[in-house]
Amino acid sequence: MFKVFINGYGIIGSRLATAVSKDKSIKLIGIAKYSPDGKTEDAIKSGFNVFVPKDSYKEFRKNNFDISGSIEDAILEADLVIDASSEGNGYKNKKKYYLPAKKKAIFQGGEDRYGEKSVADMIHNSRVNYEQARKKDFVIQGSCNVTGMGKIIQPLVEKYGKSLKRFDVNLIRRWADLEDKKEVKDSIEWDKNPHHQEDLKDFIPKVNLFVDALKVPSRMMHLHQMTIRFRGTPPSKDEILELFQNEFGVAVLKNVKGTGELRKQAIELGFEHGDTSMVHIHDELIRVQDDILKISYSDDQTGMVIPENYMLIQGMLLDKPREEALKKADRIFRINRKKKILERKFRGK
Repeated sequence: MFKVFINGYGIIGSRLATAVSKDKSIKLIGIAKYSPDGKTEDAIKSGFNVFVPKDSYKEFRKNNFDISGSIEDAILEADLVIDASSEGNGYKNKKKYYLPAKKKAIFQGGEDRYGEKSVADMIHNSRVNYEQARKKDFVIQGSCNVTGMGKIIQPLVEKYGKSLKRFDVNLIRRWADLEDKKEVKDSIEWDKNPHHQEDLKDFIPKVNLFVDALKVPSRMMHLHQMTIRFRGTPPSKDEILELFQNEFGVAVLKNVKGTGELRKQAIELGFEHGDTSMVHIHDELIRVQDDILKISYSDDQTGMVIPENYMLIQGMLLDKPREEALKKADRIFRINRKKKILERKFRGK
C-alpha cells in the first residue's frame, strides 16, 4: 500500500487529509504542524497523526498534544508528500526534505514554476494535462483561479479552435477565506502583475490571454468575468450551455443572487467543509454581441484544488489513467451528485 504524508494543515491540508483518509487503497501517514494551536487539536480530534519539527517536541507536549513523531521521519516513510505549507515554503521544503529523501511531491499554486526557486517543471490541470503528470516526481497543482480558468478555457479551445481570437479575464477574488483570521479590508485592490496569466499559458500555451486580478472585501468565492473575442460570429448561448452540460466539475446555474448565497447553500446542504469543489457558470450572465461572448462564473476557492490534488496522487503514485482517476475522485468528492443538487436548486432541473 502506498503511503502519503501532508506537509501542512491549513485550509488546503485539512481538506486533503479528509479526502485522502477516505481512500482505503492509500495510507495517510499523517499531517505536519509547525505550531501548537487550535488546528493541531482539530487534527488530533479528527484522528490524524500529527508530526512536528524535532526541535518543537517540548512545545507541543507542553500544550498536552499527543505527537506521533518528527516531520523528517514521516517524510522518510512516505512514497509521496503533498506540500500544503504556506506560500513560498515549498521550495525550502523541497531542498530540505524531498530532494535528500528522494520523495515525490505535489506543490500548491503559490509556488514558482520558473526561476531559481522553481519547484517543478509543470503546472497540473486535470482537464488539460493530467496524463503528462503521471509518474512525475514533482508537480505544481494550479491555484484555484488558474484551475477554474482551465476548466472553462480548455473546452472552448477544443470546440472552437482557430475561431478564437483572444480571452480577457477579470478575476474578482475574495479577500480571505471563511476560516481565515485575516482582516477583510474595506478596499478593492489590484495585482500589478498577476501570476495567473503565465500559469495558465504553461498548460494551454497557444491561448491569447489577458488577465487582471482584483481583490474585494468578501470571504465567499471568486467570480471570473471572461470576455472571448471570435473571428466572426460567436456561438449562441444555447451552444455554450450544451458545451458545458457534461463537463466534470462545472455546474450551470440560474438566478443565484451572489457568491454568498451559493456558499451558504453549500453549507446548508451539508457539503463537506462547505465546498462545492467546482466552478459555476451563471446562465443569466452569458452575453453574445457582435464578435464577443461573455461568460461569468464563480469559483470555489477553498474546494477547487482538492480533487485536483487527489487526481495527482492517482497519476503520480498509482499511475491511473485519467478516466479511472476521475471516477475515483467522484466517489470521494461526490462532485456529480453536488452538481445535480445545485442545478436542481438553481435551475429547476
